Amino acid sequence: MTSFSPPSARTEVRRGADRATYDPSAIRSILASGLVAHVGVTTDDGPIVLPMAYGVAEDRILLHGSVANAMMRAGTELDVCVTVTVVDGLVVARTPFHNSMNYRCVVIRGTASKVEEPKAKLAALKAINDHIALLWDITRRPNEAELKRTLVLAVPLNEASAKIRHGDPVDDPDDVAGRHWAGVLPLTSMWGDPVPAADLKAGIEIPAAIALLAGTNAHPQSLPYETDP
Repeated sequence: MTSFSPPSARTEVRRGADRATYDPSAIRSILASGLVAHVGVTTDDGPIVLPMAYGVAEDRILLHGSVANAMMRAGTELDVCVTVTVVDGLVVARTPFHNSMNYRCVVIRGTASKVEEPKAKLAALKAINDHIALLWDITRRPNEAELKRTLVLAVPLNEASAKIRHGDPVDDPDDVAGRHWAGVLPLTSMWGDPVPAADLKAGIEIPAAIALLAGTNAHPQSLPYETDP
């Protein structure tokens, strides 16, 4: 896809290498489209992978969770693997062997470090909330007690690779001449209408950021990164 080289041997895509890209702009585009990162780490009880909200700032992916979270604690200053995947469609082939999905995926390897300096921690939490849906400015700021209970980790993006599949199924010539249907069923994520909390006081209007998302009725996930042909 691009002339960029793998940043390290362990991030080089070997299977389906023609679908790989190491272009930082492509990687950032995919991260901007995703909502959930799956974070893998080895703990004393064995390996574990958990889904987490994330944000991106200053060439780092930012993760947050409770200080009581065993995986977060175990991942501090240790090597972790972070994966973000966006599914764009179901690829229906003429045989199950060639069934697939159109997708955009980023894999990040690196050492997770704590973000502890107060201003940097607030900035990281803002980046995570605003990545989801520009939530920071429509909410109360975290108080000191909440910040103490929150652990923020940063993983550099300098060991990242992406893999992208798009287009039709790739069937064998004999199957193409057959009678079975083949094609792509696109998949998009859409926001529904906002539902006020049951205990919301009367007179509080829906914030503009939430109304805007509901009005567009789509998350950026539905806007796939345009790849080279």
